[in-house]
Amino acid sequence: MKLVDYTVENFVQVLGSDAPAPGGGSASSLAGSLGAALCSMVCALSMGKKKYEPYQELVIETKKASDGLMNRFLQLIDEDTQAYNEVSAVFSMPKETDSQKEARKRALQEGLKKSTQPPLEMMKTAKEALEWTKGVLGKSNENAASDLGVAALCLKAALQGAWLNVLINVGSIEDESFNKKYIEEGEALLDASTQLADEIYEHILQGVRGE
Repeated sequence: MKLVDYTVENFVQVLGSDAPAPGGGSASSLAGSLGAALCSMVCALSMGKKKYEPYQELVIETKKASDGLMNRFLQLIDEDTQAYNEVSAVFSMPKETDSQKEARKRALQEGLKKSTQPPLEMMKTAKEALEWTKGVLGKSNENAASDLGVAALCLKAALQGAWLNVLINVGSIEDESFNKKYIEEGEALLDASTQLADEIYEHILQGVRGE
């Protein structure tokens, strides 16, 4: 059974158990899906409203994009856990002979590389979701402005949580060129997207304070 098919209660219970997965990676992607869903909700609440008629094309486009990003985050919940499970399976491989040890080491390195892909994809997805969210600031239902702020916070959590998972994987990967590529790309995504999230949050914060 896929994690995304669990009830919220069951997912949280498994997350809080001694099961090694799902863990922080899947939780990060769940946070991202919530952020994208909130942006989609705000757009839905803005559609068909006369006050936001000049922005109808934008909110419709943003809702469609946010729905797609929400679904991508949901897919990544299971992709992340599956990748982790494959790494865990390596530790049950035999290691009695030199050839077995070498095969085990090779499988572990391949598994770690594969495990680094879902969190980096989460970061890319979070960046795109934040860009769409920022695009509807001041052009969507102001009564749901706080929900856009929460969207930004959820997406920032997804971004930073995924980055931690990238780092913990590359810390055990021996391929320096692989590590360099993922760290450089991850740092660029982190810097740009964190700034986006903070800008959205501060804009919303000032608005709800009446500043």
